[in-house]
Amino acid sequence: MLPSFIPFFLQNLIWVPTQIFLRFFGHFKVYGLENLKDLKGSVIFVSNHTSELDPILLPASFPLFSRFLPVFYVSREPSFYNLKRMLKRIFYGGIFFKFWGAYPAKIGLHDYNLSLPYHIKLLEKGSSVLIFPEGDKSFDGKLHEFKGGAAFLSHRTNTPIVPVAIIGVHQANLIDFFLFKKHLKLVFGKPIYPDELFPNKIDNYHQYKTIMNEKVMPRIAELLKLVR
Repeated sequence: MLPSFIPFFLQNLIWVPTQIFLRFFGHFKVYGLENLKDLKGSVIFVSNHTSELDPILLPASFPLFSRFLPVFYVSREPSFYNLKRMLKRIFYGGIFFKFWGAYPAKIGLHDYNLSLPYHIKLLEKGSSVLIFPEGDKSFDGKLHEFKGGAAFLSHRTNTPIVPVAIIGVHQANLIDFFLFKKHLKLVFGKPIYPDELFPNKIDNYHQYKTIMNEKVMPRIAELLKLVR
C-alpha cells in the first residue's frame, strides 16, 4: 500500500475548490455530523451509490483536516471498469485510484479475508473506509441488494458502521450544475456497533450479506427519506 499521507494530502488539497463548486453550483448540504462526534479509531462508512461524484462527496462533507481524512475506498479491479475512454484509463483502477485512497477488492474468492486484505489492514491501523455495498452504481437511483463485505470488515476488525445517504446526484451532469438545478445532500446516520450487528455467532460468509440487507440497508433507506 502507498503511504497514507498521499491520499491525506490530495483529499485536503482539493477540499477548498470542491467546497466552492459543490456549495455554489450544487447547493451542497451535510446533515448528521453530530452522529460522528463520539467515534474513536477506525470507521466504516457505508453509502448508497448513484454517481461517480459519490467518492468525492464524503471527504467534502468533513471539515478541513478532519480526523476522518483520508478516506480509503473499496473499489473494483481495473478489469471491471469500461476503460475505452482516455479519462477512465487515467483515473480508474490504476495508480491514481491508489493515490486517492482506493484499493480493489478481489472478487469471486468466497473468502472475505482474501478479498479485502488491504482494507483489513487499513481498519486495523485506525483509518476510515468507505464502501458502496451495492457493488456498482444504481442504474435507477434506488437501493439494490447489498453485498456482505462491510459487515465482514466490521466483524473482523471490531469497527462500527456509519450509514450514509447521498441524495441528488443521480444522473448529474455539468450542465445541471451550471444551471443550479442540483441540490446535493449527504446525511450521516447513527453508528451501528458490532454488538448490534452480530449478537450471534457467524457460521459462514453468506450471513454477512444477510446482516447488511436486514440491518444496514434499512438505516440508509430511512436516511434517504429523512431529507428531501
